[in-house]
Amino acid sequence: MRSNDKFMGELDKTKLIQNTSNSPNTWKKSISVYFDKRIAVIFLLGFSSGLPLALTLGTLSIWLSRSGIDKTTIGLFSAVSLPYVFKFVWAPLIDQIKIPFLTNRLGRRRGWVVFTQIGLILTIALMGGIDPITNPGLLAIIALAVAFCSASQDIVIDAYRVEVLEENKLGAGAASVVFGYRVGMLASGAGALYLADSVNWGLVYLIMASLIFVGLITILFSPEPLTPIIKKTNSAIDWLKEAIIAPFFDFIKRPGWIVILLFVIFYKFGDSLVGVMTNPFLVETGFTNSEIANVAKIYGFAATMIGFAAGGIMIAKLGILNSLWVCGFLQLVSNLLFILQASVGHDTAILAVVLGFENLAGGMGTAAFVAYLSSLCNVSYTATQYALLSALMAAGRTFLSVPSGWFADILGWVPFFILTTGAAVPGLLLLGWISYRKSKEFK
Repeated sequence: MRSNDKFMGELDKTKLIQNTSNSPNTWKKSISVYFDKRIAVIFLLGFSSGLPLALTLGTLSIWLSRSGIDKTTIGLFSAVSLPYVFKFVWAPLIDQIKIPFLTNRLGRRRGWVVFTQIGLILTIALMGGIDPITNPGLLAIIALAVAFCSASQDIVIDAYRVEVLEENKLGAGAASVVFGYRVGMLASGAGALYLADSVNWGLVYLIMASLIFVGLITILFSPEPLTPIIKKTNSAIDWLKEAIIAPFFDFIKRPGWIVILLFVIFYKFGDSLVGVMTNPFLVETGFTNSEIANVAKIYGFAATMIGFAAGGIMIAKLGILNSLWVCGFLQLVSNLLFILQASVGHDTAILAVVLGFENLAGGMGTAAFVAYLSSLCNVSYTATQYALLSALMAAGRTFLSVPSGWFADILGWVPFFILTTGAAVPGLLLLGWISYRKSKEFK
């Protein structure tokens, strides 16, 4: 287990700067990281983490539409997802507060996982028992409670994943948790809709609530990470310093922290710009709903999953920083490929190549990026620091991508995709600075 008194960002040189081994068995050893029992645990926890999201967003909006709720009200329901954006606010509480009975019996992280999952089971089941026509306000409140429990579960599962794995397995852990997350979303999205054709919505949500037991049973039979003991404080001010101020002060003490935060925001900026406008581009290019579903959704999902797995193997082989370089250039090239699609027009074969490469590169990049964020966290404040970093990542994806539609309208598709390719460059320049600083530390 990693030392508790050094920064998580100060990774071993051989894992970040160069190939970890020159032996012929290196790739075999890299692939073997997926056979670690803890990686399977993280996949199942990822499933539990991804399951609630669609139940408060996409699946819920379809339920409301089928029930005859007006579009304005359905639009207002999107506000229930706010806990996912602001989860870093209460992450310090999860880092520091003990849950009565559960913490003593299960440990710091496992106790919180069980607590949030019990909350999810109860609130998701309760959602299904509310009539959206007669009690839309109550349904919104319970949906907000589901999102709050879900965001809290994400905080503690991310902390558990970072703390339970060694550095060279962070990539496989990142790939595994995202893979599980996507499968969970698939179950509560497409799976819930299939069920809704046969049973009522109340039973659909009850079945979805029961699937949280996958994560609950998993964590009960899993080990507690070896993490620092929570410090006892004698006053509210001392607690405030330890829970809230210390995690942020710990982060800003490391050299180049501002550049690191800028890198977190901009690394996937170009990828995000393209992601926002992909569907409008495909519609305008003349692709049918079925073609988009077959290529962009099903085929693209498979390519993304392969990308996650490949990213985890690559990190174990090359290290995190080297993997970020490879994935950064692959993401840049994937943006350029959209210029080919825009030039050719409606061609499903070209679309398969473009979206296959884009999803593969995006999956690999996400695995490497999540592993990097994990490596930055000090195990004394894992939940708080990872929640902050993931919030910055979301800010880059959400807020900076807002003008993407305006750029597409003004420039046209080919110049727009050239622009998005250029938007990938700042992240690579910042990565260059980080790599240079890291190499200087080991000379």
